[in-house]
Amino acid sequence: MSHKPTIILVHGFWGGAAHWGKVILELAYRGYQSVHAVELPLTSLAEDAERTRKMVAQQKGPVLLVGHSYGGAVITEAGDQPNVAGLVYIAAFAPDEGESPAAITQRHPPAAMANIEPDSDSYLWLKADKFHESFCQDLPPEEGVVLAATQKAPLAGTFGDVITAPAWRKKPSWYQIASEDRMIAPENQRAMSARLGARRVMTLEASHALPQSKPLEVAAFIDEAAMAVSK
Repeated sequence: MSHKPTIILVHGFWGGAAHWGKVILELAYRGYQSVHAVELPLTSLAEDAERTRKMVAQQKGPVLLVGHSYGGAVITEAGDQPNVAGLVYIAAFAPDEGESPAAITQRHPPAAMANIEPDSDSYLWLKADKFHESFCQDLPPEEGVVLAATQKAPLAGTFGDVITAPAWRKKPSWYQIASEDRMIAPENQRAMSARLGARRVMTLEASHALPQSKPLEVAAFIDEAAMAVSK
C-alpha cells in the first residue's frame, strides 16, 4: 500500500468536491489511503490551479492528478509540479497552450449548451429543470434534483481562461471518454484524448456525470493509471 500514489481529485463546473464521493469509496476499497478532493472556488483558472497546486504541495510522495470536466483544464495548468506523476482526464477538458475550454467547446457545441444561463452577477448556471437531462441523464431523476439544487456555478470568465503551459506535454496521461456526454461533446473528447498521446483511452457509454454514474469504472481507470506511475 505504501507504494500507491496520493490521488487528488479535481471537480468541474456545477458541482464541488462531493461529486467524487462514490469514486472515493471505490478507491478506498482498492486500498488507497491517501485520497483528497480539492474544493475549487471556480472564480478563475489561475485561482483554481493555485488551490490545486497548494494541495499537491502538501503531499509527501508522488501524486496522480484526476480531473473531471473543467477540472481537466485545472490539472493541465497545475500539473507541472515535480511530484505529479501523471494526469487522468475523466470526460474532461485538456487544452493546449493558449487554448481555453470555451474555444474547445465552440468546435463542437454540446447538446445541452442552450441550458446554461448567466445570472446578474456573471455566474453561469445550468437550468435546474434541465439539469438531469443535460448533466446526468443516466442517474435516477431524484439524484438529478439534488445535483441541480446543490450545483456550484462558475464565474463566466473562467470558461475563457487559457492554459499557459500544458502539463500533459511533460506528464503521462490517461483519458476516459463519455460517449453520451451532453456537456462536453464526445467529438471534442476524442480529439483531445488523441492529441494528448494518452497512455490509454477508454470510452464508456455514460453521461457527463461519470464519477456518479460509473464510479466502479472510473475508480478502476484511476487505479490502472496509479499502478502504471508506481512502476
